[in-house]
Amino acid sequence: MRVSFYNLAWRWHFYAGLLVAPVMIILAVTGIIYLFKPQLDPLLYPQLMRVQAQAQPLPADALLAQVRDAYPHASIDQYLPPATADSSAQFILAQDGRSLSLFLDPYSGALLGTQDAFYNLQAMARALHGELLMGKVGDAIVELAAGWGVVLVISGLYLWWPRGKGAGGVLWPRLASRGRLFWRDLHAVVGFWGSLGLLFMLLTGMTWTGIWGKQYAELWNRFPTGMFSEVPLSDVKARNLNQAERQTVPWAVETMPMPMSGGAHAEHMGHGAPAGGPAAPQVSLQTVVDTAERAGVHPGYSVTFPKTDTGVYTVAVFADDPRNDATLHIDQYTGRVLADVRYAQYGPVARATELSVMLHEGKMFGLANQLVVLLICVMVLLGSVSGLVIWWKRRPARGLGAPPLRHDLPLWKTAVAVMAVIGVLFPLVGASLLLVAVLEYAVLRWWRKPVAAA
Repeated sequence: MRVSFYNLAWRWHFYAGLLVAPVMIILAVTGIIYLFKPQLDPLLYPQLMRVQAQAQPLPADALLAQVRDAYPHASIDQYLPPATADSSAQFILAQDGRSLSLFLDPYSGALLGTQDAFYNLQAMARALHGELLMGKVGDAIVELAAGWGVVLVISGLYLWWPRGKGAGGVLWPRLASRGRLFWRDLHAVVGFWGSLGLLFMLLTGMTWTGIWGKQYAELWNRFPTGMFSEVPLSDVKARNLNQAERQTVPWAVETMPMPMSGGAHAEHMGHGAPAGGPAAPQVSLQTVVDTAERAGVHPGYSVTFPKTDTGVYTVAVFADDPRNDATLHIDQYTGRVLADVRYAQYGPVARATELSVMLHEGKMFGLANQLVVLLICVMVLLGSVSGLVIWWKRRPARGLGAPPLRHDLPLWKTAVAVMAVIGVLFPLVGASLLLVAVLEYAVLRWWRKPVAAA
């Protein structure tokens, strides 16, 4: 029997599904948790997040003094001013190898409570979503899964194509389907209706990855020549301010070099200034806050403290609407704004990417955006679980049950060319394709050997 190109697509879909499904389930669940952070945080931590609004808040330096009195040996990393009149102020500090979030009443200065900055629901969900709590290795696994997810969508649409069949099992599940047929219908129908949404989520999510995303950012995150020519620059990039569990600066400025404080002082010390802790800043925290307010920085921004003698204060807001993004680097000694980057300075691709990322995170259009992303996540869960159930029900006693590889199929050379292009666009996918080929030759052939009779 002559087997068609269909078998090659089925084979791609099979391997993509086995590689992708477990990671996609994790990404969908953690994505749903982080998606509703604006609603969940006030619900879970009302005593930390909300205060009674009053006439006049205390200066930021008074709050900073409270924190230093309570934690004299801690290193203070960030200050988050209240975003609204009834919001608490927040400091993030490092002590004894831990990162702590401190919540204060901005009107009285009272310490409302603390929270581990990493071991909390939202921070864990974000870290799992980005790198599976495995650092660079987890980041690479997520990127690999996303790349194979693209293969999954393309091959799945080809397999789904009706080819003269009715709409039952194609556009909606057949009512009489039971057992494996039910799971097959559920997988095909959910996969079709969710395919474009999943493809969008995969591609926009990959912009944050450490290999493909980093190269993408280096290629497209460009600023006008001479934009930073009047200030001394360090070798540190703004992306160093971002962490797996916490976003500080927008994606579009991650490749931006960090300026240095002190003018001639910074040039004298050079790029390799010792990092033994920041010198006492010559401007107050309130001065930095006042500078941000005068510059019209959107509420919800953070102030990151300098870590070295040549470091800067960084005021940044990763806004729900990227048109409100702002990243200001401020000289720690003079209070001079060394760099002020807004949406208007982003390139066209960076602007489109920032807008897409906010859609991905469900922030651009409020609750409506959240509900659309929730629907996509639910479809991803249903598609992943149903695919695993189908495989489990049809797997053979020995082996994975992959469709056989045939080189006499029509258009197989075209198929190889298509996969080669995908492998070039997504290098981890290309590398994994070679690995799968080696494993099939070295391992799967052994699995197919008949068991000797006892």
